Amino acid sequence: MTSATGRMEHAGTADLARTLDGLGEKIIRYGMVAILLWVGALKFAAYEAESIQGLVANSPLVSWGYSVMSVRGFAALIGVIEIALGLLIATRPFAPKLSAIGSLGVIGMALITLTFVLTTPGVWQPGYGFPYLSMTGAFLAKDLLLLGAAVWTAGEALRAAGTPSPSTRQAGIV
Repeated sequence: MTSATGRMEHAGTADLARTLDGLGEKIIRYGMVAILLWVGALKFAAYEAESIQGLVANSPLVSWGYSVMSVRGFAALIGVIEIALGLLIATRPFAPKLSAIGSLGVIGMALITLTFVLTTPGVWQPGYGFPYLSMTGAFLAKDLLLLGAAVWTAGEALRAAGTPSPSTRQAGIV
């Protein structure tokens, strides 16, 4: 038997959970937007272009960029991509499909960035090795969270856009 007080406490907890869930959703999505816009804009600064040079140059996936562009030019291209993805994700209230496209782009970007852990010298703290990250390694590790946020925002935006799920398509409902 549950008491009225117990039900009220449960209702209060449920309300708090919904409030936190909604707040968390906004922080995840628009925090990611802010990071992408901010970091994307930094790519136009010489110091930032130079600071990512070692990461890019050692990557078999993106090092080609330096064969067709200067260090500053390729950093600016990366910045444009980051800003565009951030703006796409921000469209969620009125264009959830576009927002999902932005999130899918960030998934790709984060996966590429995470490969830098395997290709960049100095990711592990000298004298300690794995699992002790250097500052470079710690900088790259944060992309695990960015990847998770992008996966979640992509799924949420696709649901909001009414995109049929694979199981719905297989069942012939759509």
